Amino acid sequence: MSGLSITNVTKKFGEFAAVDDVSLDVPSGKFVCLLGPSGCGKTTLLRMIAGLEDPTSGSIRLRGEELTTVPTHKRDLGMVFQSLALFPHLTVGENIAYALRIRGASKAEQSKRVDELLAMIHLKGFADRPVAKLSGGQRQRVAIARALAISPKLFLLDEPLSALDAKLREAMQVELRQLQQSLGITTIVVTHDQREAMTMADLVVVMGEGRIRQAASPIDIYRKPADAFVADFIGSTNLLPVTKDSAGRAVIFGKSVPGLQAERGAQVSIRPEDIDVTAPGKGVLDGTVTFVRDLGGTIETFVEVEGHTITAVSTPRDRPQVAAGQKVGLAFPADACVVVG
Repeated sequence: MSGLSITNVTKKFGEFAAVDDVSLDVPSGKFVCLLGPSGCGKTTLLRMIAGLEDPTSGSIRLRGEELTTVPTHKRDLGMVFQSLALFPHLTVGENIAYALRIRGASKAEQSKRVDELLAMIHLKGFADRPVAKLSGGQRQRVAIARALAISPKLFLLDEPLSALDAKLREAMQVELRQLQQSLGITTIVVTHDQREAMTMADLVVVMGEGRIRQAASPIDIYRKPADAFVADFIGSTNLLPVTKDSAGRAVIFGKSVPGLQAERGAQVSIRPEDIDVTAPGKGVLDGTVTFVRDLGGTIETFVEVEGHTITAVSTPRDRPQVAAGQKVGLAFPADACVVVG
């Protein structure tokens, strides 16, 4: 089903291209995370979708309708800002009903919709409570309910959970994803939090320097990064220089990796959890342990190989019995390696 279509969209501020020739198709009902470091263009792209910024060039269509020249208030979308922007002088119910009231809905319609949304966000009975009396997580829920009050075609959120503490943020990630799935509404979230994107999204769009570096499912982004930027930005990885031998096999620090082909001048990405620490000569590479970090649920072993630090991660059950200064081998399968540019 036709959803949101972004075609060759560019936004320039003077000579600087904050968003540079971006194209993206989002099927109806999908949850998309725009992910990337600060300054990569993700918020600017969201603001253009919302109508808060005008594209320098390109087209934005929703369900086949051109949005580029449509004012924000006529785009039929809901938006949650990073600051939440709740009205402090209004009650919870009045905040949620605000968009309905300015659209001329009757008081009965407003009250019914407020009750429906409060039940949906697990705040039944909070309609008359002042916003100032709410916790951070409760205010977050109210902001979401207010954005959904008009049953928008598109739901946009800009770093919506960044102000919450870590435990509450993770709980809200699950709640937001479950709410989106129950409503089936096309949703786009801007975030710099990789864990957030991996938890919630059907489609992760990694941006860098104003461009889309890769758009794929969370597992493909993690396991099949398109380039070194994506591999390095998503989770933790080991990026190592790789060449090839006469048979085209990958060569890492002078050691051929059976089953892995490579192009000269590329790098190889190996996730820490795919590396086993073993005895010298038993792995693909040999090195010296420089540090062991016990994080409770995981053990990180740092090994120096040819001037590069390689990190291996294991569970407490599989903890390697090694210490700093010890010679070790590093074993990893060819299918755990991704050759990237």
